[in-house]
Amino acid sequence: MAKKDKKNTSAEVSETSEKEKKSKKAEESVTEEKKDKKKSEKPEKKEPNKVAKWFKDLKIEFKKVVWPSKKTVFDNTGIVLAVVVASAVLVGLLDTGFLALMRLIYQQG
Repeated sequence: MAKKDKKNTSAEVSETSEKEKKSKKAEESVTEEKKDKKKSEKPEKKEPNKVAKWFKDLKIEFKKVVWPSKKTVFDNTGIVLAVVVASAVLVGLLDTGFLALMRLIYQQG
């Protein structure tokens, strides 16, 4: 009878180990489902409208800008206009000079 008890205990141990394996697999599948659920929940969150977010960010950035005073703007505008006029005069003089040079070259030829 002692031999039968040993066989029963080994069978019981194998049954127990099989049950443990099944329960571990069940626990793993549950944890995987939880992980999948967490992953699937993140994209489901509704993002704010991208255009609205862009305008909000734009407003924040405009508050950070250091705007020049009116005097600085007028002074810089005057400088730019003066440089444009001076450049136009210079280009006009160069054009007139090259035109006169071309006329001299073609009259002799």
